[in-house]
Amino acid sequence: MNTADRRIALITGANKGIGLEVARQLGKAGHHILLGARDDARGRQAEKALRDEGIAVRFVAIDLSDSASLRAAAADIEANEGRIDILVNNAGVAIQGDGLPGTTDLDVVRRTFETNFFGTVAVTQALLPLVKKSRAGRIVNVSSGLGSIALNADPNWDYAAVKLIGYNGSKAALNMFTVLLAAELKDTGIKVNAVNPGYTATDLNGNSGHQSIEEGAAETVRMAQIPDDGPTGGFTSTEGVEPW
Repeated sequence: MNTADRRIALITGANKGIGLEVARQLGKAGHHILLGARDDARGRQAEKALRDEGIAVRFVAIDLSDSASLRAAAADIEANEGRIDILVNNAGVAIQGDGLPGTTDLDVVRRTFETNFFGTVAVTQALLPLVKKSRAGRIVNVSSGLGSIALNADPNWDYAAVKLIGYNGSKAALNMFTVLLAAELKDTGIKVNAVNPGYTATDLNGNSGHQSIEEGAAETVRMAQIPDDGPTGGFTSTEGVEPW
């Protein structure tokens, strides 16, 4: 099957963790994978690993904090694939020193927002013209239960003690971006949704999560492949609809 016959999926931050597993599962489902990563060596290593598994994959250098990198990535994909059918905004950070709003260093908050929110907005804006070329575009923003204002306000929530103004705030902003972008694109056929992958063992949390990488990738993979009558502007996990 050539590229023209496959759905083309770009995953940011896909050189490891949930991003790499999403790329693997979508690749196994028959999609052509564009593996986005800012580190060339790690990106190409991940590309080789997927290719050795029989997955159609191509590494694309993409740094969410570098506008020139975003323009170059868009031009590269335009020239080689011509469109993007699935955009998974997976790249994200959790920075040491994040914590309560009254004491956390603002530099930590800004750096967290730079990747988790501003970087996601920037890469989406750069690649949106390519998604609009798809017959049925899908955008999935990898958020977190920590981005839910409703859950953060619940003192009985399992993770109520995790009050990180940078991380939680950036994911809440990402959720708002999801809702507004879905509304903007409602007449285009493009579906835009946010996903809470759950507490997954990754480098982001020192591998302290109780879910496997495969479990953490599952809902993103599902939402990346929803049918034309699927939802848009939602926030879900494997357990169902998540509260905003």
